[in-house]
Amino acid sequence: MKRTFALLFALIFLSSFTTKDHETYLSVTEIEYNKPKKSLQVISRVFIDDFEDVLNKRYQRDISLSYKADLETHKGLMEKYLDKKLKITVDGKILDLKLLGSKFDADQIVLFIEATGVDDFKKVSVENLILTDLFDSQKNITHVKKGEKIESMLLTKAKGNSSVIF
Repeated sequence: MKRTFALLFALIFLSSFTTKDHETYLSVTEIEYNKPKKSLQVISRVFIDDFEDVLNKRYQRDISLSYKADLETHKGLMEKYLDKKLKITVDGKILDLKLLGSKFDADQIVLFIEATGVDDFKKVSVENLILTDLFDSQKNITHVKKGEKIESMLLTKAKGNSSVIF
């Protein structure tokens, strides 16, 4: 298990040194249950240029995410896109996800998302189709953490959803 995580983190680390025209289409999403706050806290990392491209094509606009102010200006469109591409269900109940904000980290955008009012659960289902409408080879690594237990899934255009049981 530790070896798998080490390989995944090495892949993520190495992919952060790509050029603008990178050939690795990868996002990483971490979902963590915060029991005291009864919330799922989600952090998703996507390449800036890919996210710009998908928003431009989907909403037929000239969207730039180059500056910090752009992230706030286009927050509504980013949330609209995420609402269609990222779905989390706990024990059969679809959660309402809210984009809290975002920031830059090298050539990636880090998206902070939250679902509140989440009671303790046994099963989490995740549909993560972020950027799969732009890149057929897009891979979305998704980690779900509850307490000390972490389950991981690799989601693609062909297999965009999966479930874990705690």
